[in-house]
Amino acid sequence: MSMRNATEPTPAQLLSTVKRLIATLIILALLLFVPAGRITWTRGWIFLLVFAPLMVIAILYFRRVNPQMFAVRSRVHPGTKRWDKVVIGLLFLAILAIPPVAGLDDGRFHWSTMSSSVVGLGYIVLTAGWILVAWAETVNPFFEPGVRIQTERGHHVIDSGPYAIVRHPGYFASFLLFAGFALTLGSWWALIPAGFASLLLVLRTVWEDRTLHAELPGYAAYAQRVRWRLIPGVW
Repeated sequence: MSMRNATEPTPAQLLSTVKRLIATLIILALLLFVPAGRITWTRGWIFLLVFAPLMVIAILYFRRVNPQMFAVRSRVHPGTKRWDKVVIGLLFLAILAIPPVAGLDDGRFHWSTMSSSVVGLGYIVLTAGWILVAWAETVNPFFEPGVRIQTERGHHVIDSGPYAIVRHPGYFASFLLFAGFALTLGSWWALIPAGFASLLLVLRTVWEDRTLHAELPGYAAYAQRVRWRLIPGVW
């Protein structure tokens, strides 16, 4: 099933989105270049020059196909499970650690060496993750930052698009994003916080799946049809 809300985002929502984008780029630049100790770190600049257009494309895309995402994805909503708030906090810290670790490694101390071909592969992985998460958010209007049953929005099972293949495609996409983030910055050491973030998502998958089985009507039947949580044929 899928549900679309054609309501255009308000000017205030769009302005808030633009402000968040600018703030994100500034914070990201600081997290990259301050640890690197120099403004001439080439891989840091290339990443920013790729990341910024991807963000703009995502904003324009969702404004057209799923404008309610501007409101839904902007914050953690009331009713989010308490355990998930802890997971979200740890996940945020793990993701936040990726750029400074890469800056210290590839930008300053050169603890590890990564070839340009692997960095290029990182951009392919990152883009694939970006496309997959956009696909999941397009077909699932209940795609929120936190785990909760959205009764006020008529929460129901989504089984179209990538949800016909695995039950949590957004999390699989996030694995690609985390790994791609570290690889594009040329740092093997940055894969450590990326891996920790991925492990947190595996744990979150288990707990979210239990919540949906217990509280979302029709989810148990859906789980019988779509057996795999994250990776087809594996788990």
